[in-house]
Amino acid sequence: MKEKTTIGLIREGKIPVDRRVPLTPAQARGVMNRFPGVEVVAQKSDIRCYADHEYAKEGIRLVDSLEECDVILGVKEVPLADLLPGKTYFFFSHTIKKQPYNLGLLQEILRRNITMVDYETLTDATGKRIIAFGRWAGIVGACNGIWAFGQRYRLFDMRRPCQCFDLDDLWTELKGIALPPIKIVLTGGGRVARGAMEVLARLGVRKVTCRQFLEQWFDFPVFVQLNARDYNRARNGEGFSRNGFYRQPERFEADFSKYAAVADLLVASAFWDPRAPALFTRDDITGDDFKIAVIADITCDIEGSIPCTKRPSTIEEPLYDYNPCDDQVENPLSDEANITVMAVDNLPCELPRDASASFGGDLAERVLPELLGGDGTGMIARATIAREGRLTERFAYLQDWVDGR
Repeated sequence: MKEKTTIGLIREGKIPVDRRVPLTPAQARGVMNRFPGVEVVAQKSDIRCYADHEYAKEGIRLVDSLEECDVILGVKEVPLADLLPGKTYFFFSHTIKKQPYNLGLLQEILRRNITMVDYETLTDATGKRIIAFGRWAGIVGACNGIWAFGQRYRLFDMRRPCQCFDLDDLWTELKGIALPPIKIVLTGGGRVARGAMEVLARLGVRKVTCRQFLEQWFDFPVFVQLNARDYNRARNGEGFSRNGFYRQPERFEADFSKYAAVADLLVASAFWDPRAPALFTRDDITGDDFKIAVIADITCDIEGSIPCTKRPSTIEEPLYDYNPCDDQVENPLSDEANITVMAVDNLPCELPRDASASFGGDLAERVLPELLGGDGTGMIARATIAREGRLTERFAYLQDWVDGR
């Protein structure tokens, strides 16, 4: 970086509104203290979970425009009209899977010679992600799934995370919830799944093995945690190979139906490769052996690993029903034959201050020192999707998509 560097905190412009911030006021001040040649400024905003006056109190200059900035930090995708040519941006672009709804965003980034670093692609030397909101998505998504189950069967009511002041308030809320002896399937083993398990532990839901989950009845709530080997099998009949699955997931087929036959609630937290099989099909849902009635799809891959996730839901309207017979979305809790889906795609926004503080801590301690100190580990270079109007070598596979081929 040059001798004097200005880092700007963008005013989030994506709709629905996202109130998270990449750095809290105290963290922004900490960055300037640590790097005397750096100034952090904040674009004025009336939607952040940390108000403008909280930044000003820490000595962070408030600005109308980020034109003067060298590096611009955001959270969600930046609206095309707000992209400033020639700048370096950090945000979640949601482009690396060729998500069709963000094709225009990547094309505009290239047209405007923007350097774009995606938080999702920031990794250490072993390939492990450096920074994420996953834990918070897991906590909020699992809570919303439990809430949805209570709503569907009129068992209990509870404040959702967005109605709680902070995480401690949410934990207090969970103390009053007594679950019936239900069976819960949790997929995944990363940050999101671990966040969801924090919720299940607070609710006293016991973890059991796959065999116990499939074969035994319990008089208390239980959950099973499934990894890819538990619900996928090789099409050729050979044994499951983890390396083989991640290299060529198209050579596998789903083996999830046995869990769907005994589970009441699915909390979907596993990363999904579009080449991999979905957990189940519409035909599976309409069969006699599909018992799951409530799905908390934290992954929110539209018509991806969970076929009945037909669209995202919102914090204001977190649920919808999926009618498998007609393959249609309907009003929530409208028919017992439907599946109730929770597919909020910005779950950490329900606990924005806690989530921002956690994320910003990692950004300030693990990422910005690399950016401002020469990127000795190559972390920033590995995560850079576009530079000077071109895709970087690592992301050249996106070129045919960008070109419309």
